[in-house]
Amino acid sequence: MRVTLLLGANGQLGTDLAAALAGRGLMPLTRRDLDVTDAAAVDRVVAATAPGVVVNATAFNRVDDAETDPGRAFAVNAVAAHHLARACARHGARLVHFSTDYVFGAAPGPFSEDAAPAPVNAYGVSKLAGEHLVRAAGPRHLVIRTSGLYGVAGSSGKGGNFAETMLRLAREGRSIRVVADQTLSPTYSADVADAVRRLLALDPPGGVYHVANGGACSWFEFARAIFTLCGLTPDLVPTTSEAFGAAARRPANSALTSTRLPALDLPPLRPWRDALAAYLAAKGHRVPGLP
Repeated sequence: MRVTLLLGANGQLGTDLAAALAGRGLMPLTRRDLDVTDAAAVDRVVAATAPGVVVNATAFNRVDDAETDPGRAFAVNAVAAHHLARACARHGARLVHFSTDYVFGAAPGPFSEDAAPAPVNAYGVSKLAGEHLVRAAGPRHLVIRTSGLYGVAGSSGKGGNFAETMLRLAREGRSIRVVADQTLSPTYSADVADAVRRLLALDPPGGVYHVANGGACSWFEFARAIFTLCGLTPDLVPTTSEAFGAAARRPANSALTSTRLPALDLPPLRPWRDALAAYLAAKGHRVPGLP
């Protein structure tokens, strides 16, 4: 079996991918091992390891920071993706690259794989540029869009994840404002990793695949579900995107649905509430017996 090269192996998604892909001759690399923005280094590593698959779990995902530092967002999300895709095409490897629901936003979701992207912020534009560059480099490459990721390892770039931030604020006794006019498909990164494992086992056609937990909710509804499952009753207040005043505009509805996974007879990911309950139990947050 040829090696599976996993980049960003110590991140939130990368940690779960490392566990899910352990039986594929996995070679995990972190940022210290490889700077994906260095084209020559990328080519050397891909040539030396001769992988069958390269899984790219690196990303610049600080949405608000991308508005003030778009160059850095494009360097990681687009240019580095291009380096990887070209190196994979040259050396006979398939690239699995991750993208985001934030490539949408100018129309209401849910969005399937054939929906026309229209990002509303610099982060979404950088991720969409990466998608185009990956697909242009090789038709076998896979672009996997997901939404509202949270995982046991947490995101180092964001200081954890949404669920952990909500629980920390609740335990500090803070009043919590969460936007109620942005809809998404919250997704447990462990479920994404397992879906990638099953997808790769089929050696599917290249292109875009949506991989997200089922259903949709607002960020406010997501927060309320977190507290309900943990038996907490903080001062949770709905607010609007305008009142919240984030630096980057967010999509009003970027929920994802998939037509390509069912076409491969792959089961859909479980509903987002079930996935959230599993995550909270894995982290030791959930109160047994609560709905």
